[in-house]
Amino acid sequence: MTFKHLFKVRLNWFSNKKESTRFVKNHTISIDGKTALAVSAAKAFKGDANLYNPEDLLLSSVASCHMMSYLYVCAQNNIDVVSYSDDAEATLEVHENGSGRFIEIRLFPQVIIRQKEKIKLANELHVKANELCFIANSCNFPIAHNPNCSSEEVE
Repeated sequence: MTFKHLFKVRLNWFSNKKESTRFVKNHTISIDGKTALAVSAAKAFKGDANLYNPEDLLLSSVASCHMMSYLYVCAQNNIDVVSYSDDAEATLEVHENGSGRFIEIRLFPQVIIRQKEKIKLANELHVKANELCFIANSCNFPIAHNPNCSSEEVE
């Protein structure tokens, strides 16, 4: 059985041509019941470096969704995850005509689990997590996983 869920955002932008000959790219993304996000273009594209940009948000979405999918498959396999961190990276390729696309995302999950005997399985479950990840399944570029799992269990 397939379920469909509808997600909505409201984007607001206003012209500020009085200040410059170029458009200011700052805008707001609002989602009912949540704190609004101040967004701009990336600094490389003449945006406000102090604000989130769409590229940051796409990479964050992949990393976050992968972690939630990973925690789900760990729970299915009775793996007690103590902590999870990731220093994710994405490569954006931009062409002379101004078009571009992400060509790869690399995840570097650092996972600590309680059961030392399940470290191998915990590392392998990143493949299953990627298969389940809603965001990864929506991407048309490779997502590489470079997990490092250890145990807090004392020998």
